Amino acid sequence: MITNSSELPDQFVQILTEHFELSPDQLTPSTTFMELDMDSLALMQLVVAAEAAFGVVLPEQIMSLSSYATLGEAARMLAPPEPRRSSNFTPPMPAT
Repeated sequence: MITNSSELPDQFVQILTEHFELSPDQLTPSTTFMELDMDSLALMQLVVAAEAAFGVVLPEQIMSLSSYATLGEAARMLAPPEPRRSSNFTPPMPAT
């Protein structure tokens, strides 16, 4: 069972503690936004803060977050996209 904020991404915990004055002790992956008294406006502020912190524009699916969503669900949605790995593959040159 997940029981503490150390199981959430550090940057996500930092956003929640700094922008919403929450204690890390309150933050577990199974905690819901409703339990933290965060309404839809607070969720939009979270999205804006996450976009600024991660330097990305998050996908529209993030708007489906509700007060019933857990911090674990939100952390997965707010995670910055994985950087694309460059391939060392070079296509062969066409025969002339």
